[in-house]
Amino acid sequence: MFLVGRHDSEINFGFKFYFSETMPYFPEMKDGKCFFPFRYKDNMYYDCIKFKAKHKWCSVTENFEGYWKYCSEKDFAKCVFPFWFRRTIYWGCTDDSEAFGKRWCSLTRNFNKEKVWKYCDDMYLPQH
Repeated sequence: MFLVGRHDSEINFGFKFYFSETMPYFPEMKDGKCFFPFRYKDNMYYDCIKFKAKHKWCSVTENFEGYWKYCSEKDFAKCVFPFWFRRTIYWGCTDDSEAFGKRWCSLTRNFNKEKVWKYCDDMYLPQH
């Protein structure tokens, strides 16, 4: 077989790349529960994500293996209290170091280490 302008190594590279990206995705597990944090493509996620989808979704296993569900309001990550930020322990949402004065919280116990956060809802109450 003769292809103009391509070397065999280019064809093999494209072929391998295409098949390394394919992964079996199963239908949505509507009765599944989000698992946080979960690992997807060598990254750790602490909340629902919108990656290659129309709506935010989450994995129902610790390491994404094709089992997933779309996130409902109750599935989104919750604030974790107390949490450590700089040299202070916070028991509620704070606007400390936030440029726009919005209240935020950590999604892990140690913000200094993981640096994962979200803005707080106005009616948000700490979970115990």
